[in-house]
Amino acid sequence: MNEKALKTLEYTKIRDMLTAKALSPMGKEMCAELEPICDIAEITRKQKETTEAVNMALKKGRLPLGGIKDIRRQLERALAGGTLAIDELMAVGEFLYVCRKVKNYSKQENKADVFPVLEKYFELVKPINSVENEITRCILNEQEISDDASSGLRAVRREIRNANGSIRDKLNTIIYSAAYKTMLQDTVITIRNDRYCVPVRAEYQSSFPGMVHDRSNTGSTVFMEPTAVIQLNNKIKELQSREKEEIEKILAELTSLVAENADIIEADMNVIAYLDFVFAKAELSLKMNGSEPKFNTKGIIDIRKGRHPLLDENNVVPIDINLGRTFNTLLITGPNTGGKTVALKTLGLFTLMGQAGLHIPAFDSSELAVFDEVFADIGDEQSIEQSLSTFSAHMTNIVRILDNVTPNSLVLFDELGAGTDPTEGAALAMAIIQLLHKMNVRTAVTTHYSELKVYALSTEGVENACCEFNVETLRPTYKLLIGIPGKSNAFAISKKLGLPDYVIDSAKNFISSENVKFEDVITDLEISKKSVIYEQERAEQYRKEAERLKNEVEAQRTKINEQKEKILADAREKAREVYQQAKEESDRIIKELNKAAREKANQNKLNEKRSELKTKVSDMDELIEKSRRKKVAAVKPIKNLKAGDNVYVVSFDRTGVAMSAPDSNGEVMVQCGNMKIKVPLSELTYYEATKETKKNSSKNVSSKVRAGKSQFIATEIDCRGQNVEEGLGNIDKYLDDAYLAGLTTVTIIHGKGTGVLRAAVQKYLRTNPHVKSFRPGVFGEGEMGVTVVELKNS
Repeated sequence: MNEKALKTLEYTKIRDMLTAKALSPMGKEMCAELEPICDIAEITRKQKETTEAVNMALKKGRLPLGGIKDIRRQLERALAGGTLAIDELMAVGEFLYVCRKVKNYSKQENKADVFPVLEKYFELVKPINSVENEITRCILNEQEISDDASSGLRAVRREIRNANGSIRDKLNTIIYSAAYKTMLQDTVITIRNDRYCVPVRAEYQSSFPGMVHDRSNTGSTVFMEPTAVIQLNNKIKELQSREKEEIEKILAELTSLVAENADIIEADMNVIAYLDFVFAKAELSLKMNGSEPKFNTKGIIDIRKGRHPLLDENNVVPIDINLGRTFNTLLITGPNTGGKTVALKTLGLFTLMGQAGLHIPAFDSSELAVFDEVFADIGDEQSIEQSLSTFSAHMTNIVRILDNVTPNSLVLFDELGAGTDPTEGAALAMAIIQLLHKMNVRTAVTTHYSELKVYALSTEGVENACCEFNVETLRPTYKLLIGIPGKSNAFAISKKLGLPDYVIDSAKNFISSENVKFEDVITDLEISKKSVIYEQERAEQYRKEAERLKNEVEAQRTKINEQKEKILADAREKAREVYQQAKEESDRIIKELNKAAREKANQNKLNEKRSELKTKVSDMDELIEKSRRKKVAAVKPIKNLKAGDNVYVVSFDRTGVAMSAPDSNGEVMVQCGNMKIKVPLSELTYYEATKETKKNSSKNVSSKVRAGKSQFIATEIDCRGQNVEEGLGNIDKYLDDAYLAGLTTVTIIHGKGTGVLRAAVQKYLRTNPHVKSFRPGVFGEGEMGVTVVELKNS
């Protein structure tokens, strides 16, 4: 793509926004060099990368690249045989730590989450734990090597500590000695030129045994190294030299490890940089609320509710633009500041962004064409240095475009033919548009010329469009209406601003009647188009509402069927239990009878058992009958049943409310809870709850709610992949249900990720009135990926 189009359409600003999203220096370089490409297969692959990165970021949080540094220079030095400094080795260690984090980030927590494009890159990351661990073991910070880095270093530092202790003991003896008390300025030990000294009064310099290393600013104090500690100071110097040698040896060994694995580290660095670049595209997409567009090689553009990414997202008006399906040339007209140029730039910028693998801020299923070049002539092209007027500068650019354009190019002209005589300018504009139209070049043009509006109306494959303008408020609506030529609205705007009517009337006299009629036709078309659009939007709303109601009815029907099946299943289960009890009781009595017979019990006892059996069987029969016809406090015969009467449905063992009087077939529609059923009148009795029943009902309502909910409430909730707002909303509802269900301990699964969701969940739990306490998970529970919550007693 030509650099001029990239700058004119402000693609470079989008690239700067992308660069700011990258975390690593290498990733930022890739972002800064991103250019649109023309291979549709490669474009599609890069779009899939961005889409998968967006999905991964939403499910797992951002790619963990915190602390990554550019270590290319360190690798070059290591390979060249140099020894890396402590801070350089630390940078390598931190990079290897990032590699390990990235590898762990890619591991799937949910088997349903599949990212086939990005997984190939994550598989290429090869953490080198041995090198990372060795650097971490040996280096404490950017200035200090650990004592445990080597046995030699540990031994030398131990000798240094012993020598320092000895010299301090010797110096303490001197400064607290009565012989030197008057000679010393103060009873302190100081260091000058890396040697231990004491402050001596200047007048005692010759009397105090030792060497002078420094003087105070006033000259009243000299800092002397006592003769008694010169040998010890010399020993410390020697030990410090040995310590430095040991450190150099350790750094050389670590550098050698880095050099041995330089190829793997460099490959990891390239993969990490590319992943950083891909996730920067994902972050930009999330910021712009972007989506993946479809691509074609037929020159068809269909942008749905597109928003220019550089405008304030709270104020920008989404626009629909299409080009290339039934027409290849689009002429956009309308007043100044009405949004014509923004529409033109949106069309060109989306094409460049899409071909660079970036998502576009538009509705899903928007479609873009792949062009080999995008040309744009937009804005003031006046050049003082080249002595070019605005018209000359524009024409120079247009000549260059016409010299390089191909049928697979996208050409954008802003105010084509402006800056010169209107008649000649309109003629030039028409000729240029006609040339591109015959070449089948996809072209979009903004203009004020009425001649071009007429040309579009009379030429097949050329379409008018306008930017809507509200004359009453003198403000543009920024909506693009395709199929309608726009008006400049100069007279209406001037009148609204206070220009006298007689001046406006005089101006109208200078316009031919044909032009006036044409403008009136345009006005009528615009009104009709707006009415059609309004009706289409209303029809779409009604369609969505009907679809929603249909889904609700289907869901309700499914729910009723499920409840009906449950009622029948419960009734069958209860009958089976009653039958089983009767059978078991009969078997028990028969066994006793047989036992009595075997024992030759007297006939009276046998008769007694038989009578008991008969009584038990009768009781079981009565119990079965009771399970079918539930006794209530007051049973009245069915007389004059009307809608609203409380009834008991014998066949379903349920109470309900009559919805209507009996029909001609003697059947009644009854509302039982959420279920409506039609039953014969003979299966109904009157039902009225007694005070005792109501008392028991109200007394046990909470336990029934709790028992009902406890059958369906799980002991854990999974919020992985949700943002903070969505996750907290689900957790809040879940905790209410769990509390009502009487659960005492529940688990919230939020994943490890970046920790943002975990922190938000734990902050919320501190304020929830149902929570008694909470803690992170332990080994076997999910560790930091879960929070275990203890609920208060309900």
